[in-house]
Amino acid sequence: MTHASGQCLCGDLRFDARLPSKWMAHCHCSLCQRAHGAGVVTWVGFEAGQVDVQDPLGRLHWYESTPGAERGFCSRCGSTLFFRSARWPGELHIVRANFDTPLDREPQLHVFYDTHAPWLPTADDGLPRKGG
Repeated sequence: MTHASGQCLCGDLRFDARLPSKWMAHCHCSLCQRAHGAGVVTWVGFEAGQVDVQDPLGRLHWYESTPGAERGFCSRCGSTLFFRSARWPGELHIVRANFDTPLDREPQLHVFYDTHAPWLPTADDGLPRKGG
């Protein structure tokens, strides 16, 4: 396995990522909760140069969710696909659920667990739980 690929909900935005990925984590931060309408979002980290985004219709838009951090989404269907930040320069984070193909790893930890949604039960999966 050398590549993994995926798309947004409507299929207008597609991406291809060269493996290996850097990491995979479940994020519980309040910004991810609001951006995705979910209690947790699983992200996969890549070096930005490993990812090729196909956007022939110009649907990819970036929203600055906090100073120095942006979320990339499809302007047609609203799918949030990407995250980039000055905190992790040179990386592009991709939402795990938008991949259509297998990846080279499984989730390794929970991050921003100190702000997890209290209404979402989380089973003890044995993964480390880190705060913000």
